[in-house]
Order: sequence, then structure tokens, then C-alpha cells
Amino acid sequence: MVRLLPRDMTFYRYFEEAADNARAAAQGLGDLLVDFTDVGDRVRQIEDLEHRGDEVTHRILHSLETTFLTPFDQTDIRELANALDDFVDYVTAAAGRIVLYHVEEPTRHAQLFGRILAEQGAAIAAAVALLPEDRDRRQLQAQIVEINRLENEADDALSQALAGLFEDAHAIPAIIQEIHWSEIYHRLEAAIDRGEDLANILEGIISK
Repeated sequence: MVRLLPRDMTFYRYFEEAADNARAAAQGLGDLLVDFTDVGDRVRQIEDLEHRGDEVTHRILHSLETTFLTPFDQTDIRELANALDDFVDYVTAAAGRIVLYHVEEPTRHAQLFGRILAEQGAAIAAAVALLPEDRDRRQLQAQIVEINRLENEADDALSQALAGLFEDAHAIPAIIQEIHWSEIYHRLEAAIDRGEDLANILEGIISK
């Protein structure tokens, strides 16, 4: 029998938990790229956040299956849950490549991506906290605009990072290192793209 629930804050609470988890993962990677110490342990902490996010996503989707009356469209709930999960997955994938490739120190471009990612994670958490209908829609829209602005900044950062990547790489080890950085840059930018996807879902929710 389907359990009938009134419109309450259950889903919003789950989403806030997932969004705060996403913020922590993005901030963790941003901090790592500034203070490049205890790299393995700190990447494992980000991986732990990914697992925690998976658990929250599971709770959201399970609740969706057992709840008839949801606070907003069920398709939007599913898409938002998956978008938050994807964001953390991509952040974790970028962090994992730093360990896989035995990166010795971050580049200034990587640090720029880390700053953008951390700011986007904070904007995502702020936006999701404003999702309930009794919150200020103008503030929510402002956070969505900020998430998109940061994605545009990341596009520019990727172009700049790739432009001179191989100019000074002549020896084989240097070329391999530049190839590794190229992949890391793309993965960082892809994580920020997922943030933009999430912003688009939020905008669709509040427009209905």
C-alpha cells in the first residue's frame, strides 16, 4: 500500500544534507589544491563524502517510491537527487586523478579551478537551502545565476589552462605530465559543468 504523506520538509531536509555534502566535497578539493599536504588522506576524505552522498541519494529515491504527495514534481526530485550525486562523483573523480598520477604540486590553473569549484559548491548549498516555497525566490534565483557565472568562468579557465600546456614540454616525462594535467583540468571543468546542470534543474523547479 502506498504511504500517503502530507507535504512536509522531509525531501527538503534530504536535499539540504546532500547539498551540504556536495559543498564539503568541493571545498575539500579546493582546499587541497591550495594546501597540498596529506594528499592521500584528504582525497580519501572526499571519497568518504561521495559514499555519504550516495547514501542520501538512496534515501531520497527510496522515499520517493513510498510517498504519494511530494513537495514538488517527482521527476524533478529524482533529477535533482541525481544531479547532486553526479556533482560529487565528478569532484571525486578529479581528486582521484591527482593521486593516480602522483601529482607533486598543483599548478596555478588547478588552484583557479579549485577556487571556482569551492565557490560553486557553496552556491549550490545556498540555492538548495532556499528551495522550500516559503523562502525568498529572488535569493534563490541569484544563487542560480552565480552557479552559471562560475561555470562560464571555468570555461575560460580551461581555455587558458590548455592554451600553453605543451609549449615548454619537450622531454617525454614533461609531455606525460602535461597530458595528465590536461585530463585533470577537463575533469575539474566537467565537475563544474555538473553544477550548471544542477542549476538548470533548480530553475525548472521554481518556474513551475
